[in-house]
Amino acid sequence: MASIDSGRRLTEDDWTSPFPAHAVWEITLACDLECNHCGSRAKRRRPDELSTEECLDVVAQLAALGCREVTLIGGEAYLRKDWTTLIRAVADAGMIPGVQTGARNLTEARVREAAEAGLRVIGVSIDGLAETHDAIRGVEGSFDKAIEALETCKRYGMELSVNTQIHSGILEELPALLDRFIEIGIATWQIQLTVAMGRAADNDALLVQPYELLEIYPVLFALWEKAKVHGIDLIPGNNIGYFGPYEHAWRGQSEYSHFKGCNAGLNTLGIEADGTIKGCPSLPTAPYAGGNIRDLSLERIWNESDALAFNRTRTTADLWGRCEGCYYADVCRAGCSWTTHTLFGRTGNNPYCHYRAMKLAEEGLRERVVKVKSAPGVPFDFGGFELIEERIADGAEVKRIAATPTPATVGHPRLVMLA
Repeated sequence: MASIDSGRRLTEDDWTSPFPAHAVWEITLACDLECNHCGSRAKRRRPDELSTEECLDVVAQLAALGCREVTLIGGEAYLRKDWTTLIRAVADAGMIPGVQTGARNLTEARVREAAEAGLRVIGVSIDGLAETHDAIRGVEGSFDKAIEALETCKRYGMELSVNTQIHSGILEELPALLDRFIEIGIATWQIQLTVAMGRAADNDALLVQPYELLEIYPVLFALWEKAKVHGIDLIPGNNIGYFGPYEHAWRGQSEYSHFKGCNAGLNTLGIEADGTIKGCPSLPTAPYAGGNIRDLSLERIWNESDALAFNRTRTTADLWGRCEGCYYADVCRAGCSWTTHTLFGRTGNNPYCHYRAMKLAEEGLRERVVKVKSAPGVPFDFGGFELIEERIADGAEVKRIAATPTPATVGHPRLVMLA
């Protein structure tokens, strides 16, 4: 899975009148990289991926629901022979087509074909300087290919973005990465924390610890300031934040100056290559699949599925741990559902919060997560983690919390519909 978050600039209408403004569509799980943080464990295509005709019908249904932007991902989107057919269909339907890619084999010929089909926005995933990026992506030379793809796409007039995961080995490399992006002339740089899903759950040493946010966020803010000077919009993913001293910068460029809560099923939509529909492309398939496009119309899934509507009806009742009773609880509602569910098998308690890390530090405490259960090894899977609260001074454990999935968060991945 090309690393992508649904963190996008929002309008007031997106919040007050839920509709799928932005769809992120995994059109295949075929991939030419071996990423050890891949949430979908992409490599081979799904045996039941949608046909070209079915995909074109999905495009029409997205347009009918008022979708504005469709981002094609994988695996690797260009490994589908009809990927430019889908780009053209999205553009012809009046929506903005985008592609997120690892770009190992994004040749100039492929870029030219995509541009001719109407592609104007492309994002390339880059997760460190050459040695770090290549190690994470599992293919030597993949960093150079990613940079080359950005330069090629620029020659074809595309708007360039980069998506970077903040993992345990990248912090010192971020300033040099920004310098490179300034040279190339990218427009946006989206950052997000690596999440314990798929291969990242297997390689949990990649995860930053919650207390490390106190070191990470000042660096990200300095990068935001420098990026702004050079015309680059540094955009926080939905698991970056929350409510710390830099929130006004990261989210203050829109009408909203702070995090407004998980937007899965409010203004975003995720589509898996077999037609499974989720409220966010990053969420686990079970229990967040609202149905399949082969069984029901997209309109009905969007409007009637409990699995997609969980954020529309959600209250603070499911909050637990330190999120329960937090000053920002009614707005934040424990932040990114993807991050919390993959850790604990349920939403409602998010240790990856800047405000929370600062409050704990004032008490002389910090939190860290420890894996206690391995992931089963299927796309969009997750294991299990315990949350340890300890004293900063001597590392002595104060509290250990083991989350148990609630009945409401255990379901079948195929179809969950209202009567």
